[in-house]
Amino acid sequence: MLKGINSEDISYEILEREKEKINQEALERFLEEKSEEENKQVSTDGMLFTSKDSTPMERILGKNDLFPISYLQIGLNVSKSICRISIRDSRGVVVGYGTGFLVSPCIILTNNHVINSYQTASNSIAEFNYQDDENFMPCPTYNYRLDPETFFITDENLDFTLVAVKENVTNQKHLKDFGYLKMSQKQGTILPEEYVSIIQHPKGGPKSVTLRENKVSRIKDAFIHYLTDTEPGSSGSPVFNDQWTLVALHHAGVPNPEQKDEWIANEGILIFAIVNYLAKKYSSLKENEQALIKEMVPDIELAENNITSDIENEPLGYNPLFLGKDYEVPLPTLSKEMEKDTAKTEDGNYVLDYMHFSIVMKKSRGLAYFTAVNIDGTDEVKIKRTADKWKFDPRISKDYQYGEEVYTNNELDRGHLVRRTDPNWGKNAMKANEDTFHFTNSTPQHKNLNQKTWVELEDYIFRNAVLNQFKVSVFTGPVFREDDMVYRQKYQIPAEFWKVVVMIKENGKLSATAYLQTQKNMIENLEFAYGEYKTYQVPVRNIEKLTGLDFRNLSKFDPMANIEATGIVITGPENIKF
Repeated sequence: MLKGINSEDISYEILEREKEKINQEALERFLEEKSEEENKQVSTDGMLFTSKDSTPMERILGKNDLFPISYLQIGLNVSKSICRISIRDSRGVVVGYGTGFLVSPCIILTNNHVINSYQTASNSIAEFNYQDDENFMPCPTYNYRLDPETFFITDENLDFTLVAVKENVTNQKHLKDFGYLKMSQKQGTILPEEYVSIIQHPKGGPKSVTLRENKVSRIKDAFIHYLTDTEPGSSGSPVFNDQWTLVALHHAGVPNPEQKDEWIANEGILIFAIVNYLAKKYSSLKENEQALIKEMVPDIELAENNITSDIENEPLGYNPLFLGKDYEVPLPTLSKEMEKDTAKTEDGNYVLDYMHFSIVMKKSRGLAYFTAVNIDGTDEVKIKRTADKWKFDPRISKDYQYGEEVYTNNELDRGHLVRRTDPNWGKNAMKANEDTFHFTNSTPQHKNLNQKTWVELEDYIFRNAVLNQFKVSVFTGPVFREDDMVYRQKYQIPAEFWKVVVMIKENGKLSATAYLQTQKNMIENLEFAYGEYKTYQVPVRNIEKLTGLDFRNLSKFDPMANIEATGIVITGPENIKF
């Protein structure tokens, strides 16, 4: 079990801590099982089968260990779809190994802690037929690159990753030649007291199998415990029942709490739990991604209470009464001239509403006049960042949105105006997270500003909202100037960005603070960027002068309103005046 990371992040202490964390979580679930009263009868937890279904009982009680010889041949056939995953850094250096297997003609399933990010997937290799023949000689190996651009879904809680694989025209074999294992949404494919087999690449070595002497001790929720021999590198291996049906994804060992370096069981993720996850996520995916899921699980039953039905019950967009009915904070207003330069939808509306935030676009610049987001620190939902899949908002013309062509082959980041994690709260957090990846919410920012100064301020606001369990409304945008640099003969790059943060203080009064950051020195030469950049706390009225926006009466609640200074340099949280 090895965490996939980039070369610049390599730390074996981190790897060991990650493995230990996963194993400790498995141990906690195992000890919970031991603490319950032992039941000598077959468990029916989770409605794995009904009393009218006699087949499972026959499978368990039938102690005959005789199998037809075809059992071995079937196992050999299914083993073709299993590969070793060579985890590599950006330089191509191998940093670890895992196991994976095809679940469609072009999709591999493995663990999140093997392939945990889009970048790790892009660097890593799937190696099929990495095994010895009957003479103990190495067989020909066929290598394929992973293709996260086509398909990439991962989840840390269920510890799985599904990622596409690219064909390799130099290989003598096509991906279809290896077959694939079918995933099922059905429960009851494995039961306590039955036995499982695991085909794996232990310690990154040739393909091996633990054959059937592996008793299932517990099935609860999404997890299964079994007594099976596995080694590091076996993470991501398929777990089979006696019919060679795929029942689980192996992911962790259960350490002996009384004896270091000893193991008392292993743990897998049930396949039906992974398919149920896909069913709930299905409606939020792109059409090509939905088609690939249908190819993996043709009879998938989509969740009725998925994200689409949830969205119907919650209005989109920024809520001006979010802080309370006595603390209305409306969207800033635009002048008549500014309104004429807004990108409008077919119904003539220029406010674009997303889950928990809204955006108004300046069509002549292809960027937002401003964004407005509600942050609920009392209902945070942590969503791990995976592949960045930016998309145009179809409600307005692409001509009014800076797209991918601005950000290629340079040091410009797609800077989130609404920070990705800010709207991720409540039942529709997943939808909110995905909505932040619209080009309407991006702005060209030099990587040093986006990844350092800008993030530090955003982190401070968000962290305090969560730690102190309060709500915040945040407005963000660029400062548009006529002399902004023109890049690639077409795109004007803003040099400054602003924020206005509104919250309720402990004394029950509103606080409205404003901030200005500059990247002017950094973008003057995108090929060789340098120069200092600073963050300032400024009066709200200064932001109004710079942007032309009207924040109504927010200046009344600004601690900088009566200070003559145009701004105070912010070097840390202790400098901020609330």
